[in-house]
Amino acid sequence: MSKAFIFPGQGSQAVGMGKALAENFAPARAVFDEVDSALSQKLSTLMFEGPEAELTLTANAQPALMAVSLAAIRVLQAECGLDLARDARFVAGHSLGEYSALAAAGALSVSDTAKLLRIRGDAMQKAVPVGEGAMAALLGAELDQAREISAQAAADQSAVCQVANDNGGGQVVISGAKVAVERAMDIAKEKGIKRAVLLPVSAPFHCALMQPAADAMAQALAGAAISTPCVPVVANVTAAPVSDPEMIRKLLVEQVTGAVRWRECVAYIADQGVTKFVECGSGKVLAGLLKRIAPGATAVSVGGPGDLDAYRAF
Repeated sequence: MSKAFIFPGQGSQAVGMGKALAENFAPARAVFDEVDSALSQKLSTLMFEGPEAELTLTANAQPALMAVSLAAIRVLQAECGLDLARDARFVAGHSLGEYSALAAAGALSVSDTAKLLRIRGDAMQKAVPVGEGAMAALLGAELDQAREISAQAAADQSAVCQVANDNGGGQVVISGAKVAVERAMDIAKEKGIKRAVLLPVSAPFHCALMQPAADAMAQALAGAAISTPCVPVVANVTAAPVSDPEMIRKLLVEQVTGAVRWRECVAYIADQGVTKFVECGSGKVLAGLLKRIAPGATAVSVGGPGDLDAYRAF
């Protein structure tokens, strides 16, 4: 019970992800087939073969990353005897990864999760015209500094600019109107922040400009069947565990415009005595962040057949 299972968000996608799992394990193939059927699209072909530009589109990347995460969970269950209710204290996911965490814990079906993430991706993309929003990473900034910089930039430009992700280790992402985010980058440099980097994203996620997407998700989630997860989910917007289906529904809506408090989520889990984190899905981004947030904890990433031995030894 000293493990937490964590699930990556957008930016971890890569052409070829999940392909080896599908080629080697029937439970993984079943997940990809279920997602393809739910979306009436051969998303798995796009994941395995590209093109990258199409995979990176928000509406594709979100359900695709979830599919790989759930394929990894199903393989761990089949090949390594994983039982989340027995083996995990908590699950958590970064932004869209929260949906993966909920599906892994049985709160949402894989099909419903894929459909919800397609709606979420489409709605987030449509919320702000391309070119009007932006996101930037402030590297070497602490949360309070980033909030102060964002507030000043928003006031200077009379436009939205706010903290979107607190990733830990001095990495805070801001989001909002392009003009305000660019002003924030200038202010950050003036204040001696190590680096301010504009992110290659198509919309300003996790800020007030996403309210139309939050409204769309409120409507979509109102009709979604949500069960009590078999293990508590540490929510992005509260950095606290949640198991009540109606609270999960509410927090998923708030998550669209709210900040991803990832540093606090991981710190909370570590404070409960959890020392081992298993990243399920594409890439190793969350395992990398973990080292900065909870230096005493260890992580293993499971995204392909070659990772199973490391998990068994973990």
